[in-house]
Amino acid sequence: MAAKRKVSTKAAQEDLNFRNIVSAQFDNAAATLDIPRTLLAQIKVCNNLFYCQFPVKTKQGLMVVEGWRAEHSHHKKPLKGGIRYDEHVNADEVVALAALMTYKCAIVNVPFGGSKGGVRINPRAHSEDTLQRVTRRFTFELASKNFIGPGVNVPAPDMGTGEREMAWMADAFSALTPTGIDNLACVTGKPVSQGGIRGRTEATGRGVQYGIREAMADKQALKYMGMSPGLAGKKVSVQGFGNVGYHAATLLHDDDDCVIVGLSEWDGSIYNAKGLNPHEVHEWRLEKGTITGFPGAKTFKSPLAALEFPCDILVPAALENQITMANADKVKCRLLAEAANGPTTPGAEKILLSKNVYILPDIYLNAGGVAVSYFEWTKNLTHMRFGRMEKRLNELDKRMLLDGIENLIDRKFEERLRAQLTHSIDELELVRSGLEDTMCTAYQEIREIFFRRRKVHDMRTAAFACAIEKVAASYRALGIFP
Repeated sequence: MAAKRKVSTKAAQEDLNFRNIVSAQFDNAAATLDIPRTLLAQIKVCNNLFYCQFPVKTKQGLMVVEGWRAEHSHHKKPLKGGIRYDEHVNADEVVALAALMTYKCAIVNVPFGGSKGGVRINPRAHSEDTLQRVTRRFTFELASKNFIGPGVNVPAPDMGTGEREMAWMADAFSALTPTGIDNLACVTGKPVSQGGIRGRTEATGRGVQYGIREAMADKQALKYMGMSPGLAGKKVSVQGFGNVGYHAATLLHDDDDCVIVGLSEWDGSIYNAKGLNPHEVHEWRLEKGTITGFPGAKTFKSPLAALEFPCDILVPAALENQITMANADKVKCRLLAEAANGPTTPGAEKILLSKNVYILPDIYLNAGGVAVSYFEWTKNLTHMRFGRMEKRLNELDKRMLLDGIENLIDRKFEERLRAQLTHSIDELELVRSGLEDTMCTAYQEIREIFFRRRKVHDMRTAAFACAIEKVAASYRALGIFP
């Protein structure tokens, strides 16, 4: 499966430029809509692109670092999007990801414009001290050009960054604006102790789970795929075992009884037709530094091998352009759940659609992170933990109701049952409930376009059409466009 293959001339000529791919996907959806060309042009264009380079002192000497921040759309404020640390990041990638953020926010009904940032650095190759210096300096660069702020532009974690980097950014921004009472809202994805929200770390992976669940309960989608309803027993292969892939795999395994047959990381893939326990694989990785060689699993040297394992559901959760015309014919799934950004090229998608593979597109499926980021942002602005005001009152109401029922039936409930019945939901449960409702509502809106409009022939086009219509409505409300 992981062996090198000859690439056809046609596949070799496939355009893998992520920016061009997103542009083409936009055009495909726009062609199905009755929206003026001038308005479509305004929605499509990236409004601003900020570039900087700066020196950072390390133990090895001075290092010059490059960084970008793209602001795709200002139809809503603030703008929202992650910051990734990767040695291959470039302007085209950042612009494409910023565009996707605009569409994601619209699809899940979050009132943000789209943005994205990147720093060209390999986080695995540098010390924590160096990464902190880079992060704080990049924050200063963004602030100097007004590319960060609670009401302007709000970064979040992405590939190569996490809670730690967001805490550094928030602290650096606060140092520049010491009197700002809403400074914590300048970034999301922070540690809970620094104004973060419970449930944010696994939000994207959990959103993937909720999206897959909804698709597997959709009778028309199941008929299209030729699959039975429900997730129990379904075989799943996950390419990419980072934050998103890890949480998607563990949640599908623990909550939905899926059989995780394949997993991959940057240095290889593992496969077991009878199933892998993602928790045990994670422990193995912590101990050995790799998932390869996991006991009871067959190891493949290529991280792309997980894309070709026989499965019902394939979850690419790594990088863009992983499924191409060179390997699409070897993909053996019925449902392709795009947890990563842009994992499938247009040429590959045509091949998969010809085999009736149902594709849950990235601009919908991995929007769980921005949905929960919205919850965190509103929490920071209100300076109030979700559920704090009503928690005790709700518990009191439930106890009074339960006491009345016990008096009526002349019987006492067991303490364990009583505790369950009087339990009041906390912030984590509210976040999960809000995320599930967000993902389910968005899925229903997209599938309605897919199954009801004659010009729309796939879920990706339906998702883009859904997003474009919502952004267009925002611009029209300004009275500028007809």
